[in-house]
Amino acid sequence: MDIKAFLTHVVKLEIRIRKAINTQMHGNFSSVFKGSGLEFSDLRQYHYGDDVRHIDWNTSSKGHGTFVKLFKEEKEQTVFFLIDVSASGNVGRQGNSKIKTLKEVAGVLAFAAIQEASHLGFVCFSDKNEKYMPPAMGKKHGYKVISELFRVEPENTATDLKAGLTFALQTLKRKSLLFVLSDFIDEGYEDLLRAAALKHDLVVLHALDKQEIQLPSMGIIPIYDPERKRTTWVNTSLKSFKNLLQQQVKNRGVDLKERCKKWHADYVELRSGEDFVPALVKLFNARR
Repeated sequence: MDIKAFLTHVVKLEIRIRKAINTQMHGNFSSVFKGSGLEFSDLRQYHYGDDVRHIDWNTSSKGHGTFVKLFKEEKEQTVFFLIDVSASGNVGRQGNSKIKTLKEVAGVLAFAAIQEASHLGFVCFSDKNEKYMPPAMGKKHGYKVISELFRVEPENTATDLKAGLTFALQTLKRKSLLFVLSDFIDEGYEDLLRAAALKHDLVVLHALDKQEIQLPSMGIIPIYDPERKRTTWVNTSLKSFKNLLQQQVKNRGVDLKERCKKWHADYVELRSGEDFVPALVKLFNARR
């Protein structure tokens, strides 16, 4: 698939989502990509009945009267994608890898954000930042984000989700709509993910592949781990091994979903090579 075909595919998927949501929600698709908070606008002198919580004590302490902060609704939203392109994402049949699915999902969401005039940016990471584009506004920038996302070819194979989350937390100064797209095969990142949920509007997109859940019986075979660069021989026909592998994948998903619920973040499970439009429609409906 070249960039033109990728963009055409992304646009068709976005139109499907928009039509489904607008039909169900009577045109509320736009609200998902609009700012929902308040930002500081101006100061004025305190009037009887004003909320004392809005008093600006620093200004008031100068002795020229008591002043309160005025706020206005945030209309613009920064949409930022943190995308895992480590080697574990290459799992998948017939070219439908987890990385390909994550790129398509990010492309669809990026195209939707373009239509709503959002600031848009992303970083693709392995155990280093493979590609970073700072948030900016405009359709020209938006299409460049999608095209650069399509072209990303990671140099490294390992995963460092902690470093990726740290970079996002340091880069995004204001509350943003943060999409984290990964298979989450890593350890020790939970505290940083929680920090991201507290600071930003967090959406977790968890990529899985059918082979990870239902390993085919092929006898004793070598399995190469491209991230750790080592080969392990396993008996894929052994029921206990298959059950253990399946339980590990299931537990990772359940734990991540429960954490997101606790932190008031959105969680979406994605299966590589499968139609993800219904999952995104469900996400948008839930967020509204």
